[in-house]
Amino acid sequence: MANFLIPLDIIKSAAELIRDKIIRTPLVYSPSLSRRFNANIFLKMENLQKTGSFKIRGATYKLLSVNKAGGVSSVVAASAGNHAQGVALAAKNSGLTSTIVMPEWSSISKQEATRGYGGEVICFGQNLAESLSKAKEIAGDEKLFIHPYDDPDIITGQGTIGLEIFEDLNNPDIILVPVGGGGLISGIASALKAVRPGIKIIGVQAAACPSAKASLKRGKPVRVTSKQSIADGISVKQIGNHNFEIVKELVDDIVLVEEEEIAAAILMLLEQKKILAEGSGAVGLAAFLNGSVQVPPKSNIVLIISGGNVDSPLLGRILRKGLMKNGRMMRFEVTLDDMPGSLSRLLSLVASMKANVLHIYHDRNLRDLAIYRTRVDLEIETRGPQHLDEVAYELKKEGYRLKLK
Repeated sequence: MANFLIPLDIIKSAAELIRDKIIRTPLVYSPSLSRRFNANIFLKMENLQKTGSFKIRGATYKLLSVNKAGGVSSVVAASAGNHAQGVALAAKNSGLTSTIVMPEWSSISKQEATRGYGGEVICFGQNLAESLSKAKEIAGDEKLFIHPYDDPDIITGQGTIGLEIFEDLNNPDIILVPVGGGGLISGIASALKAVRPGIKIIGVQAAACPSAKASLKRGKPVRVTSKQSIADGISVKQIGNHNFEIVKELVDDIVLVEEEEIAAAILMLLEQKKILAEGSGAVGLAAFLNGSVQVPPKSNIVLIISGGNVDSPLLGRILRKGLMKNGRMMRFEVTLDDMPGSLSRLLSLVASMKANVLHIYHDRNLRDLAIYRTRVDLEIETRGPQHLDEVAYELKKEGYRLKLK
């Protein structure tokens, strides 16, 4: 077991080695979240890191540590996004060429960002496992393959986040860390447990892909069946071998969050803190919102905002889902008499309740609809759950039969 652990002095050496190559991201106190949860809530802002993610830390340390004596001219990696960009930029900064294998479904914006950092992008595979296999094949014996998480150097580089947290807040009580393959939480736990043994390290995973949680339950790394998740950065079907041993030894708990909870957390960070976090970066707050993490009063709690790389087309859909989850948006279908004034009366009632109409769709040509009836789909904005209930009550009281969507 001990052979898997990363010594503190190694992580400190890594921090010195990569200091000038990365951004020392801020640890920001949140008054609003602190009031809400009756604790001292801090946000470690890795979304402000180079490439918009913590991944540049591990990739940079890997390249600097293995290439001290030269001999490496080209690197290969596989990733759907953040690791791809981190490796591409780290390689460029070291004067190396990079080839990144990305799954065929990876977003165009992340492919272009990787190319922008100097990486040659090859789209291959229906999942990350297939992309990893192809990357290893391309690397062969001549190029350096950089695994996204199951590598002691990668873990060490990510552990520098833990050192920075302790330098800024020397008495943290709980750290909430996103978990996918396990590189981030393994590094942070290795650093912080060494300097503050009593600290609680809690991992957070998307319920759509609970590989670390399932592995701890089985006592060994296991592969899980996953569903699509807005936290794509942590949708890893099997935790790494090195990572599993460290997590088993140092991590206190792993909790799960649902998709709607992640969306609500993204919305809250954006609205209340003006922070754009990707799905994986918001899971720590989502775990607070769903009550899966108990918060001791006045304790010092750090949420790792691990990245901010959200695809622009996806962001709008995520925010809409978050608004729905928070009771700030309501969609419903109602059937009206197809006569002058029917739609106007409905909209006037909505307006009298101070709700804002966002979208309306009016259709009278439906197969199951009587000839003198028409169907209206309405999307409205409300102030919150109580206001939403008031609007629904008034509409029903006036005889409208709502079909919520």
